This record gives sequence, structure tokens and C-alpha cells, in this order.
Amino acid sequence: MKLIKALTFFALACLGVIQPVFAQQRSGPLRIEITEGVIEPLPFAVPAFVSENPAAKEFAESIARVVASDLAGTGLFREIPKDAFISKLTSFASPVQYSDWKAINAQALISGAVGVGSDGRLTVKFRVFDVFAEAQLGEGLQFGGATGSWRRMAHKVADAVYARITGEGGYFDSRVVFVSKSGPKSNRSSRLAIMDYDGANVQFLTDNSAIVLAPRFSPTGDRVLYTSYETGFPKVFVLDVGSVKRRALDVAAEAMTFAPRFGPDGRIVVFSLTQGGNSDLFKMNVNGGNAQRLTSAPSIETAPDFSPDGSKIVFESDRSGTQQIYIMGVNGGEATRISSGQGRYSAPVWSPRGDLIAFTKQANGRFHIGVMRVDGTEERLLTASFLDEGPTWSPNGRVIMFTRETQGVNGVQGLYSVDISGRNLRRVPTDGPASDAAWSPLLK
Repeated sequence: MKLIKALTFFALACLGVIQPVFAQQRSGPLRIEITEGVIEPLPFAVPAFVSENPAAKEFAESIARVVASDLAGTGLFREIPKDAFISKLTSFASPVQYSDWKAINAQALISGAVGVGSDGRLTVKFRVFDVFAEAQLGEGLQFGGATGSWRRMAHKVADAVYARITGEGGYFDSRVVFVSKSGPKSNRSSRLAIMDYDGANVQFLTDNSAIVLAPRFSPTGDRVLYTSYETGFPKVFVLDVGSVKRRALDVAAEAMTFAPRFGPDGRIVVFSLTQGGNSDLFKMNVNGGNAQRLTSAPSIETAPDFSPDGSKIVFESDRSGTQQIYIMGVNGGEATRISSGQGRYSAPVWSPRGDLIAFTKQANGRFHIGVMRVDGTEERLLTASFLDEGPTWSPNGRVIMFTRETQGVNGVQGLYSVDISGRNLRRVPTDGPASDAAWSPLLK
């Protein structure tokens, strides 16, 4: 087993600075090696975090529960129920009774403490232990912030634990923008909404006066591109998440624009533009200026997305007769088709790691979410249903969220997630029908 190395974590701007709790640290053998095969979930225990004063009591248990939920939700970890515990943690400084945790087969132990200062500021500190090696993994860390940010602090704790045991970055402290729908299926209204990755803290960004589609986060997570029909035909808008102010992308008034994406620098936008009955790809500065044409063909070119390094664009085109996936340089030019299987391919999205492209595939009367290498090799289908579409990547490139619609006249759209091995398919809780999810980067 590989040794765990101490990792450095940085606090969110609104949570303050992460501080070492204990200088002493030891490396241990505890590690989940993530492969495409079946993984036996690692048993872990999260006792209720210790309340360091009465004002912290209401937060201590809630934070521990969110941490446990985050980890168990990955499918890589299995929580040991509290009624199996032999030891109780009554003080953050108390030594760990490893034999008690070994007896219930806990391989990882997460202990924490929560305090609320006289200024109302919440502090959360935690440690992670390899039970069978009887060693602490890395330094204990501490987060501080307003009491209203307790869920974010819990997600940050879970991200740190996840990283220490898997060796990969976490994805829990992130948000998802999506289209929230209401009303009968034959006449549904829609509006943009934003939530934590796990469905909590929903906030609406637009009203339901117009159809909205395909929201996409900026690389910094502070802006959203989306398509709206409020003028009667599709137009790309840019929305500031904090102020909820918005404006239309500065293109010709008669042009229809849709399927927008930010470039990695957050300044350039690529999108589809239809004028004179033909749809091609264009890019421009998000603050305005001349749009640069990237494709010029009688076919429909849409759903563009930048590679993480900004050098290439993957997109969908029917130039070969059916919807397929192509890659071209960031300034246009000759495109290379990478999809080669039977069926139709659409909605390609580049992984944050740069190694895979997720897509929607329609074949033999079924819809699938799949992934392939950027050269089109090693295609793997992760899901299959009546209608699965619109993949979006988690910040660490480990999980894909997508829209699934159930069959029939009463079919409902909902959000689901699956990891890139095709394991751990989960419904993402939303209040009512939802679609068009887009995952944010980790929050800052």
C-alpha cells in the first residue's frame, strides 16, 4: 500500500485561513486505490463532533452528519452505524482507543470539534486516523467562518478526508446550476436555480417568465452563461451569480445564439449562432467585441466545449449525416471526428483532467451517458435508460451528473450522478422536475 503524504489545503475566502491543529503527524498505509473494477467500500466511523461550548451543540452533530453523507455518497466509503461504537469521543484532545475501533472494523476514524466564539464565529477542527496502522493521517485542520456557512465547512472537511484517503481532490464544496421546472408536463415553466452539489441550499436566479436552457458556470463560478427565449427566439445571456444581474451577449439582434461555454480563462465564450438558417460556431470576448467564426458548413454545429488548456474545442456536428463528435483547434480549421460507434453522439464535455470526453449517445432505442478518450478510443457507456442526456463533470473529474427522464405521459425529468466507472448511480434530490445541470468548480 502506498504511504499517505501530508496534503496542504487552503481555506475559502469566506471561511478564513486553515490552521494546523497539531504539528505531529504520521503517515499510514490507509489508501483507496480507485480503479474501474468493483471496489469494496472502506468502512469509516464519524462520531458526533465534540461541542466545545453550548452554542456549538446544534452544529456539531449536523456537521458530522454532512461529512458522513458526503463520503458515503461516493460509493467508496461505508459508514459504520453509531450503535456499533464501543468508544465515545468526549474531548478532541483525548487519545484514540484504537482497539475499540478495530473491534468494529473501522479502518478510518474522523474526529472533530466545533466551537462558537463570543463574536458568533464558528470554528470546526478535525483529524483523520488510520485505525489499523494506529496513525494520524496528516495534520489536523481548522476552518472558521460565520455560523451560516456550517454546511460549507462540513463539505471542506469531507473534501480533505477524501483527498487524504484517495489521493485525489474532492468535489463536495461545489455548486450546481440547473433548470428547475414546474407545472404539467404539457405546459411546464422553467427558471434557473443553483444549489449545493447534494441538493441543499437551493436559490433561484431567474423567474419563470421565459424558457431557459443549458446554464454553464464560468471557471471562477461567479458567472453563468445560459440560453433564454424571452425575446421569442434563443439568445445567450450572461448572469452574475452574486447580484443576479444579467445581460445579453453582444451579437447581432437578428441572430439566434445558444449552447454557450466559457473558455478556461473566463474571458472568451464559444457558442452556436444561427443566421440565415445555418448554425455555426463562433467565439468572442464575453464583454463584447467582434465574434470570430470558427466553422463554416451547411451542417449544424453546436454544443462546443473547450479543452482545459484552451487549445482545442470539442463539438457536435451532423456534417457526416448524423450527430457525431469532432475536435478542432481553438481558432477553427480542420476538425477531426472522434466518435466511431453505432448511433448518434451529442453534448460532448471535456473532463477537467483533460483525459476524457463525456457525451450523450442514442443507439438501439436507448440513451446513454458515456466517456471516451480524446482520440475517440476506449468508449465506455456508463448508463442506459429511456432518456439520459446532458453530462457535466464534477470538479475532480471523478463523477458525472446528468438529466434522466422517465418514460410515458407522466414522465419526469430529474438529476442523477454516476462515477466514471459506471458505479454508484444516484438520484440528486431536487424539489420537482429538474434538468440541464452544470457543475461549478470548487468554491473559493
